[in-house]
Amino acid sequence: MPLPSSFAAAAAVAARPAATPVAAHSRGGLHRPRSGPIAVKCQRIDPLKLRAVNGTSPYVPLSDKSLWTPMTMPVIGDTNIRKDDTRLRIFSGTANPSLAQEIASYMGLELGKINIKRFADGEIYVQLQESVRGCDVFLVQPSCPPANENLMELLIMIDACRRASAKNITAVIPYFGYARADRKSQGRESIAAKLVANMITEAGANRVLVCDLHSSQAMGYFDIPVDHVYGQPVILDYLASKTICSNDLVVVSPDVGGVARARAFAKKLSDAPLAIVDKRRHGHNVAEVMNLIGDVRGKVAVMMDDMIDTAGTIAKGAELLHQEGAREVYACCTHAVFSPPAIERLSSGLFQEVIITNTIPLKEEKNFPQLTILSVANLLGETIWRVHDDCSVGHAPYSTLDID
Repeated sequence: MPLPSSFAAAAAVAARPAATPVAAHSRGGLHRPRSGPIAVKCQRIDPLKLRAVNGTSPYVPLSDKSLWTPMTMPVIGDTNIRKDDTRLRIFSGTANPSLAQEIASYMGLELGKINIKRFADGEIYVQLQESVRGCDVFLVQPSCPPANENLMELLIMIDACRRASAKNITAVIPYFGYARADRKSQGRESIAAKLVANMITEAGANRVLVCDLHSSQAMGYFDIPVDHVYGQPVILDYLASKTICSNDLVVVSPDVGGVARARAFAKKLSDAPLAIVDKRRHGHNVAEVMNLIGDVRGKVAVMMDDMIDTAGTIAKGAELLHQEGAREVYACCTHAVFSPPAIERLSSGLFQEVIITNTIPLKEEKNFPQLTILSVANLLGETIWRVHDDCSVGHAPYSTLDID
């Protein structure tokens, strides 16, 4: 009976003379019966016997490591990752990109790549263009006008970073909108500052960095750490560079609520005397000056406030100071909101100079000859480095103004 071709081939291979040491174990090898199908039996391998060599302990010989070929894992995703790259990322929203660029330049970094656009119906789309997995991410976005648009954009940026597995997310808010709604002055009012703080926390932020809150107690509205820095020292440095005799200076608070801020500012400004403008407010953005507490006759008056919105308070205060005999009046603030008709009031000739910072971007049409803009980029950049390095942010002179 002829064998199938496959069995015949197997039998032919088995009949060849063995050329390897395996042939020594022919006792358990292949056997071809005289008739019937081919029977194939597996070889029985004797168990490994460990023997001592030259009196040493038994061992199992290993392969020569010089013959190993190292395994190279394929790079998936970004091929431009550097081993010396820092784990710190700075991204900017659309509210104040120029300030974010200054901060990044001070820190010697580049702004992270991010895609922010608005759909036809006004919805905001945010996509990070680079990996932030395991990174400390800082998002620079003030909630300046349009406040609701910029605030919503910040919340979506935070959510995008959280879903991209960022290790820590810090919301850098140079100007914190809704900060003036920090208490109930009348019945049935909302405390919008607390609501905004809750929204930032729930979006996924781990920390908040703010500059010159309208009231320091607003830090307590957050359930996450808050680093509060002051922009007034930047203005102090600028005033110190001017040739104004310290004996001629007087610091003026435009209202009773800013007395603590003005007192701390006067203490840093050669311990200058303090004056207070008393006012009565009849409605939102409407102020009426009543009288002046202090002496300003023949002096250079420096009016200090955290923000200038419509400039009604500070303009009427300047009118009163001129009536009381002030030689020159300077207006200083950290946040220049400049809602109409602020420009007309500030450029009317009441002020020798209006000194602000760039926490809020200023459009070209809002510039006027008396305006001076100072940058807080170095202040915020140094604070970001210290937060990233887990160092104290109490770096003089920007950490505190001893405001109580």
